[in-house]
Amino acid sequence: MRLPLRAQRLCSARNAGTGHIKFIPSLLVLTSVCLAGAGVSLPQGTSQSAAASPVLAAMDEELGRSMAVLGKADPPAYFIDYTVTETQRAEVMGSNGALLSSEERRTRWLEVQVRAGSYALDNTRKVGDRQSFFSPSPGSPVPIEDAPAVLRRAIWLETDRQYRAAAEALIKIKTGKEVKVETAEGQAPDFSREQAHTSYAPRVSFQLDRRPWEEKVRVYTRAFRDSPAILNSIVTFSALAQNQYQATSERTRLQFGQLRYRLELFIQGKAPDGMDISRYYNFDWTDPAGAPDNGTVLAQAQAMRKELEALVAAPLVEPYAGPAMLTGRAAAVFFHEVFGHRAEGHRQKDITEGQTFARKVGEQILPEFLSVSDDPTAKRVGSTVLLGYYPFDDEGVRSERVKLVDKGVLRGFLMSRSPLIGFPQSNGHGRRQIGFAPVSRQGNLIVESSRQVSNARLRQMLIEEIKRQSKPFGLLIDDIAGGFTFTGRGQPQAFQVLPLVVFKVYPDGRPDELVRGVDIVGTPLVSLTKILATGDTPEVFNGYCGAESGSVPVAAISPAILISEMEVQKKQTSTDKPPILPPPLHDPQAKAHPEPAKGARQ
Repeated sequence: MRLPLRAQRLCSARNAGTGHIKFIPSLLVLTSVCLAGAGVSLPQGTSQSAAASPVLAAMDEELGRSMAVLGKADPPAYFIDYTVTETQRAEVMGSNGALLSSEERRTRWLEVQVRAGSYALDNTRKVGDRQSFFSPSPGSPVPIEDAPAVLRRAIWLETDRQYRAAAEALIKIKTGKEVKVETAEGQAPDFSREQAHTSYAPRVSFQLDRRPWEEKVRVYTRAFRDSPAILNSIVTFSALAQNQYQATSERTRLQFGQLRYRLELFIQGKAPDGMDISRYYNFDWTDPAGAPDNGTVLAQAQAMRKELEALVAAPLVEPYAGPAMLTGRAAAVFFHEVFGHRAEGHRQKDITEGQTFARKVGEQILPEFLSVSDDPTAKRVGSTVLLGYYPFDDEGVRSERVKLVDKGVLRGFLMSRSPLIGFPQSNGHGRRQIGFAPVSRQGNLIVESSRQVSNARLRQMLIEEIKRQSKPFGLLIDDIAGGFTFTGRGQPQAFQVLPLVVFKVYPDGRPDELVRGVDIVGTPLVSLTKILATGDTPEVFNGYCGAESGSVPVAAISPAILISEMEVQKKQTSTDKPPILPPPLHDPQAKAHPEPAKGARQ
């Protein structure tokens, strides 16, 4: 977990064997800049919407030099990938009515991938149950200005370093193969041959006067001071423009960028028994016209405050197994953790993984009324931006929609360029955070249902199921922080989802009761078969997912679901009591200090 304001994230897949808006035009101005032309040759049939960057020209020249020599070396470098990621980020962070930080920075980061050997067997191969002999370098910083000579020098040095490491790893792999049993998974090639792509999109950037957002952040965090139950509050506004330049020895040449804005609200309190309570909400938009207005944000802040005050006073719930209803956002995280990570292709190939679905293609794994796809080509659902959109993955493959489950039957996996027997090609899901090697990852996971009822009817079905099972109550999971799952063989094949707002639902007509202190737990093959019906209104969960290739932006979309049996366990908690004294602003004996005049500094 990073900062608390990142609480709403889809957490790691752990191999332990290993949520109408108006915009104030003066705040943000997006400037798209076409880059100067450069001498990069274009394959026949290439379409352009912008000129190629000098960054690509420098990459092109070094690729030619490197492949001419290293491609004939022993062992030969059969594939080289150069990627430069340019990041422009502005961030304004505040707490309790004052700024914590306000900054903007721009960086460029070079990553070089060299594969030695052949598509069938190369330096990335895992031998037996060992981790790969090859640990790719996280890369190196390069100048933020277009300085081809300096960039070429950095590429030259990094290529040499990567080739040496790849050659050494390949020797060890070939030796290790002599004393290890070859598995069926190991018969698949190490790297797939893919169509080369050439695409030059305009460079994205933003021009931002941070002062209006600094004042907004002060106002938003000041609103949280009215509640003595709130011990800490953090509000963060961020603008992110990221441009990627990629050139490979297969003649892929890519230049594209994405622009994202985010406003995050986080508050934290403590129950009398010591349990930490938090609430989180984020606004995401890609068009400056999508920024939320003050009224929208302050209304959400007020709702968060009331929810936290209620949670602090709510009773604990004991471990339970029985009927439950998950609202759409909660169900989206449920599917991301329980199913999505286990549908990532590389987990079917690695023998240290549990390989839950590796042999189940063509078999029913979900109720027949459910289908699941992953579509990184989708930019939004209705007016909601999807964080899992990208035009090309980090291996230079065009993103595409993938049908994973059709009417309950498993049809395929999310594929990077690491092939499987029966799945020889990538479907554009090789993703990574800067500094990590790509593996197959989720983008926008979409759950669809043919057995839909209104959410009100779904809740009534929950009550009927509680009565049928003679249970004293059921659970309604209304909001969720994230979750994690274990996929490796070294630990149980289990998942844990972290609810924020949970209600007891009584079958005798009593009002729903807010409770706290539980996490959802279970195993995938059992849990996925206990879904009885769904609602008719899809909801979106946007977050960041951490796994072997780092933290990547994702979305999950699902209607509400009714589950016949769901297990919850006690949440990890603290025994520290709340602060002895009340907050200064809520202590009648504390001396009041007036707010500084606008423009004054403390």
